[in-house]
Amino acid sequence: RVTSIADRLNVEFALIHKERKRANEVDRMVLVGDVKDRVAILVDDMADTCGTICHAADKLMSAGATKVYAILTHGIFSGPALSRINNASFEAVVVTNTIPQEEKMKHCPKIQFIDISMILAEAIRRTHNGESVSYLFSHVPL
Repeated sequence: RVTSIADRLNVEFALIHKERKRANEVDRMVLVGDVKDRVAILVDDMADTCGTICHAADKLMSAGATKVYAILTHGIFSGPALSRINNASFEAVVVTNTIPQEEKMKHCPKIQFIDISMILAEAIRRTHNGESVSYLFSHVPL
């Protein structure tokens, strides 16, 4: 996935490999690639307590990244998440609106959201009418 996105954007990429002792507990993280003097964008499917993405942001900054952003599909943001984001080195944490974020944004100005209602509606319409949903991978409705 990372290679595909990087190729489409014509950018280089690095990745963070995380090893877990057990669920919800990261044992260690290893940065693979060079981020020195670059803007880093963390991409993940969801963030709950945000311990992992905040730890990853610290690792990127200590490796020389100039700025760190996070882009997440689902921002759950439970427990200490908002405090962790506020104290982390993120420029912004961007999530979709699959979960309402208005209240959380009041307590954490780094959170921003992208409205995906149009693409979900189009995916549902296409499924209902027997049309290609994969068409949306390269033709996003606005």
